Amino acid sequence: MCGFAGFLGGSSGKEEAGRLAEKMAKPLQHRGPDDAGAWVDDGGSVALGFRRLSILDLSPAGHQPMVSWSGRYVTVFNGEIYNYRSLREEIGRGGQWSVVSGQGTEDGCRMTEGGGRKMESVEWRGHSDTEVFLAGVEKWGIRQTVEKSVGMFAFAVWDRREKVLTLGRDRLGEKPLYYGHQKADGRNVFLFGSELSALRRHPAFEGQISRQALSLYLRYGEVPAPLSIYQGIFKVPPGHLLSVSNKKPDAVPEPYWTLREAVVAGAGNPWPGKFEEAAGELKNLLRQAVRGQKVADVPVGAFLSGGTDSSTIVALMQEQSSRPIQTFTVGFHEEAYNEAKDARRVARHLGTEHTELTVSPSEAREVIPLLPEIYSEPFADSSQIPTYLISRLARQQVTVALSGDGGDELFGGYNRYRLAYRAWRGMSLIPTFLREGASRALRRVRPETWERMLRPAELFLPGALQLKRWGEKIHKGAAVLACPDFGDWYHGLVSHWNQPEQLVRGEVEKDDFFIRKFGEVAAGHTVERMMATDGVTYLPDDILTKVDRASMAVSLEVRTPFLDHRVVEFAWRLPLKWKVKAGSTKVILRKILEEYVPRNLTERPKMGFGVPIDEWLRGPLREWAEELLKPARLAEGGFLKPEPILYRWREHLAGHCNWGQSLWVILMFQAWKQTNRSP
Repeated sequence: MCGFAGFLGGSSGKEEAGRLAEKMAKPLQHRGPDDAGAWVDDGGSVALGFRRLSILDLSPAGHQPMVSWSGRYVTVFNGEIYNYRSLREEIGRGGQWSVVSGQGTEDGCRMTEGGGRKMESVEWRGHSDTEVFLAGVEKWGIRQTVEKSVGMFAFAVWDRREKVLTLGRDRLGEKPLYYGHQKADGRNVFLFGSELSALRRHPAFEGQISRQALSLYLRYGEVPAPLSIYQGIFKVPPGHLLSVSNKKPDAVPEPYWTLREAVVAGAGNPWPGKFEEAAGELKNLLRQAVRGQKVADVPVGAFLSGGTDSSTIVALMQEQSSRPIQTFTVGFHEEAYNEAKDARRVARHLGTEHTELTVSPSEAREVIPLLPEIYSEPFADSSQIPTYLISRLARQQVTVALSGDGGDELFGGYNRYRLAYRAWRGMSLIPTFLREGASRALRRVRPETWERMLRPAELFLPGALQLKRWGEKIHKGAAVLACPDFGDWYHGLVSHWNQPEQLVRGEVEKDDFFIRKFGEVAAGHTVERMMATDGVTYLPDDILTKVDRASMAVSLEVRTPFLDHRVVEFAWRLPLKWKVKAGSTKVILRKILEEYVPRNLTERPKMGFGVPIDEWLRGPLREWAEELLKPARLAEGGFLKPEPILYRWREHLAGHCNWGQSLWVILMFQAWKQTNRSP
């Protein structure tokens, strides 16, 4: 796991380009504390900078930027290719193939023009997956190599012969990659890197905040791909390649794999066998994914919450290990947010070497000042706090941790998949004016009052309806009660501010980003459309962004077996009833898990991985929040309109409504803006 940055064009010389590449890579040191490097072409028009976290091949043979053994290609590569061993064997036994001859130089291999030669084997310098990736590019080309690769990655490859730079990102979007054109002394410069902090180090970086991106951020709590918070800077979408050169500067990402296509393919090729056979096949695929992702030359552990997803991954890891694996959990004193006791029971049953940390509110709040730098653009999923804390805990003992992320989107785990569809079917029969009145009435009752009223009733509710934080969920549902159709209804449920363009000064187009995505996914059932839409929006832009930045801030690599694309493709071949049925979620996963862990240890209301932001903003965070929410501070820079924000702040303090999450979105933008005032 690493970080990289670089640029194409705009340089005035090789030495200056080398210094710039090193300067851009320096703020990525947390992503790669073990080694650093830079590579510049002869004229200084292309430069690559790199920071390395050594996971595979800890020797200097894994140093990057890495030059292919023919000298034609140079790469910086972030991530892991889990099937690199089988690819290495395939490359070695592949018969004759043409390469360009070359000879060694100080900066790698200098390509010589004229004629190729036939090669039957590769003289490997080490055993890193990056070297295998480069050899694959030599043999098959970039696209075919990526299509053959199983892993999480982002990379840049410079073709010295064709003078073309290619960027690429893994299928599901586990690893980040930003890019964009900027101007330097009237010359066009193409910048790219793992984080925006690297791009900001280049003198051509302009740093103008995009009001459209800001509007989307206020709605979702993150900036959705392909946008970034800055004008002219974009994210490479998951499963895409992008090629650019001085002759062809207008880069357009091209897909090599998309979740949308996987959904369509799954519907066209449904699993033909029985439920038990499908469960067996899924277990084998997950075993294979876990086996590949356990491979490392450093210690490996796992996050464990005690829920279905993480418990399944840990169970399969322990099954394949001759000694107790290391597992990690962070708990809170607030019972509604504490998963530690559930994780402890599962760890004891599986026999893992378990480490648990109960975090006090003051310890959690100490993380908040770090967040603007960790995320490099505004990001407001409050579970970023415990994610950072568990990453920091795990890093004390391991360098790699496996997680259960992705299971909810693939197997119907979120409560909204069950409740939103059922609620809409009933609500849609009620006239709009009555729903508007019900919305106002429901929100007049404070969230904590709903909690007190409904707590006794929980004793008589079925397990599927035993939810945490009832009051918060009632207020969330009431806010979108009058929506005209299900797409708008679901959009409202996943939004923090339903009309964010009214908060942003200046002309901002009303976005249809989510509605467009909801319409594009060709899933059959409405619940499957929710799952697929989350898979192309919430999963890469929120969940995976949160995990990547939080873990890499402490130099920890997190791997996600559920997002092995073979598991993803298989999951979309399964009927919905094997995922969500009769009030139960993740039916097929629970079937697999019960072979390892008794159901009574993992069957519990879904909690999420959050913190009590609503309570903290009324209490220990109030002074910090009020400073950032002063009218003059909100108006600073001419981006936000203070009035609607302050109205919610007053309602929240009075306890009339729970606006904790939507206020957190504002506060994280304000804190980020304060930290990142200039490039």
